[in-house]
Amino acid sequence: MAKAPLIILAGPSGSGKSTIISRLLHERGLPLRLSVSATTRPPRPYEQNGVHYYFWTREQFEKQQQAGAFLEWAMVHGHYYGTLRSEVDEYRAQGIGVLLDIDVQGAAQVRAQYPDCLSFFIRTSSWEEYERRLQKRGESPESIAQRLATARRELERMHEFDHVIINEDLDLAVAQVRREIEKAFQKGSA
Repeated sequence: MAKAPLIILAGPSGSGKSTIISRLLHERGLPLRLSVSATTRPPRPYEQNGVHYYFWTREQFEKQQQAGAFLEWAMVHGHYYGTLRSEVDEYRAQGIGVLLDIDVQGAAQVRAQYPDCLSFFIRTSSWEEYERRLQKRGESPESIAQRLATARRELERMHEFDHVIINEDLDLAVAQVRREIEKAFQKGSA
């Protein structure tokens, strides 16, 4: 059996990656799962350990890092984030496509190890839209400024991805991503 696709979705905060992923996971027809990342940041009130992230101490994270447990990892906004190999390889071997919601640094690390992965850079059509979405989330002015500075650096690297999706119309963005994932499944089974 051919391996199912490894699918990267990256892009600035507020671009809609999580919303697109949620829609893909709830649509029928594609065997997909979202890889649960590990992080050292504290959970938000609605987040559950093992569902949204594995919330680890810095010591736990660094121990796993030294043991080679991560496919990719990065320090983002003062916290570690990483994708565990155990969240990817075994599922792909079972024919389940794995979605990664990671930043551009992590995407580069994954592409180096898995050149057959499918990568999407999700963005909005304007800078003002990023700001509006971050403000709507209730982010602090400091957090917004930090995330916008990161977004500028990320936008400079969108050419590294297989597909750039402008997420202005959510239905259209989801359909575009889904179409490419369907092609990757077909290619893998050919």
